Amino acid sequence: MVRYAKEHKLETRRRIIETAGRRFKQDGIDGSGVSTLMKDAGLTNGAFYAHFESKDDLVATAIADQLTAQAESVVALAAPGRAGIEQIVRGYLSPWHRDSLGEGCPNAALLDELGRCTDATRQAYTDGVLVLIEGIAARMAPEAPSSAHVKALSLLGLMAGTLQLARALTDSQLADELLDQGIDNALALLDAGQRV
Repeated sequence: MVRYAKEHKLETRRRIIETAGRRFKQDGIDGSGVSTLMKDAGLTNGAFYAHFESKDDLVATAIADQLTAQAESVVALAAPGRAGIEQIVRGYLSPWHRDSLGEGCPNAALLDELGRCTDATRQAYTDGVLVLIEGIAARMAPEAPSSAHVKALSLLGLMAGTLQLARALTDSQLADELLDQGIDNALALLDAGQRV
């Protein structure tokens, strides 16, 4: 029996998690079987259980990973203040994001399924969303991020719901108009309660 180095095992696990994250967003959690996920990762079904106890374990891990990646690659790179938040909003509510299910946000792609997942998966999701929200709040109100916590959560909800609806529409012009209105609504939410 061949023994692999620890680095190889970690890299294999990483590949499974990243592949699963994309596949879950593309086809849904229920629409992504272990055999398909492992084939996408270039591995056999038997290798799955060397890395995860169950599909639920992988789902929780992949969701956490996707939200962490979003926090690090989108939110953390945005400048503090309204300009940075506007950059996040415009990127989130873009035609590219609407059309790129596998590459986009796990919120808009998976919210309808996450509510029916295990407690462990829902906790992983909650923990990931809180990190995401903390990053958004820190950009909304750099001087007092905790004051913007609920507003940041509302902003995420507005964006995710708008994106879900735009993805469901078959009329691309209507979907584009919805995204534009979503941007206007998100920016109005940002400006609500601001003193001039």
